Amino acid sequence: MSIDNTTGVSWESLGLNRPEEKGRKEDVGQEQFLELMLAQLQNQDPLQPMENGEFLSQMAQFSSAKGIQEMSLSLESFTQSLTSSQALQASSLIGRQVLVPGEIAWLEEGSGGISGAARLPGGASDVVLSVYDASGALVQRISYGPQEAGQFRFSWDGTGSDGQPVAPGHYRIGVEMRSGEESRAAETMLVSRVESVTLGKGGQGVTLNLAGLGSASMSEVREIM
Repeated sequence: MSIDNTTGVSWESLGLNRPEEKGRKEDVGQEQFLELMLAQLQNQDPLQPMENGEFLSQMAQFSSAKGIQEMSLSLESFTQSLTSSQALQASSLIGRQVLVPGEIAWLEEGSGGISGAARLPGGASDVVLSVYDASGALVQRISYGPQEAGQFRFSWDGTGSDGQPVAPGHYRIGVEMRSGEESRAAETMLVSRVESVTLGKGGQGVTLNLAGLGSASMSEVREIM
């Protein structure tokens, strides 16, 4: 017995013979479905008429299948539109700087240093910025004095404690909050330049490729400069 893939209704289940047609389509559209239901009513057994519940059930099957198909097409169109919008937004970020969470910064030659921000959950009597090279050696330490709770901006000009410029490369940035004899680390965010972007498949979002730091998702960006 052949069952229509869209509605689940077959000619055989209605007591009718399926007409032989060349190149007939397997899917039953709305007009064909109504014609099929009308034929069913005209050819039903008067002694065993079709019950209202069965008729409504078949109508519901058709409406449900048609609704799901239309919803699927709408979602596909929405996904394509979203991907296009993400592509336009992502392309505008290339060459710009973004603020992302992290403690490893990339010092580019001629960049003038490294900048970023720290999240201070509370006030501190002193906030200290420490810069370490790839081997873990302390390169520079800067005291900013008392600071209130909130986002604290910092910058390092790329010079060591001797006042001389250091070599380009990766440096670890640490921000310390001090209150009396207590000290604790603060969450750091660093400014990085966007070199390129990658669009995820199936609307999976945008990945930013940052200079010297690898990749970061668009959701990680705290600020675009």
